[in-house]
Amino acid sequence: MNEISNLVEQGYNKIAKDYYNHRDLNKFDHELEQFVSLLSDNAHILDVGCGAGIPTAKFLVKRGLKVSGIDLSDTMLNLARQNVPSAEFLKMDMNELEFEENVFDGIVSVYTLFHVPKKDHLKIFRKFFKILKPEGILLINTGILESEGISNFFGVPMFWSNFSPKNTLDLVKKAGFSIISEEILERGGEYQYWIYAKKN
Repeated sequence: MNEISNLVEQGYNKIAKDYYNHRDLNKFDHELEQFVSLLSDNAHILDVGCGAGIPTAKFLVKRGLKVSGIDLSDTMLNLARQNVPSAEFLKMDMNELEFEENVFDGIVSVYTLFHVPKKDHLKIFRKFFKILKPEGILLINTGILESEGISNFFGVPMFWSNFSPKNTLDLVKKAGFSIISEEILERGGEYQYWIYAKKN
């Protein structure tokens, strides 16, 4: 695991409970509902950067989907196992996804990609493409301002990294995906760039 992954892991281990106490856990229900509408019944979903399992994994399990979640933080993973006991949660770095090809019907990675250096985003999108089944659906979001660096977050140092929306869109296409929809949305007082894409 690299230095930045360690920084992110240690940060979320320390702030997990405080972070969730201050988070609007329903602010992107609409986006998750749209994601579910694109999937077949009984789909198997990978939640990348699952955090404490709320809202994403819990939302998807309630819709009857099979969910596997991955995260760096042991504290987050322990909370996820308590919050969504019917899902599977694994400690894994999204830079080093250890899954076979064509495994998942859908991948959702929200509020996560901006903790990975920009130079690694294309590699991650290509890995997403590889582990999705044909016709598999991808949902991601990122920030909207191009940036990279470390700042204070809930009292700990945290790494952030964003391309502009156009550059993120270009990378998702370059990885092989066809775009279903993409837009900048305001949710909970924050602006994020959202993409729905398909493996054709």
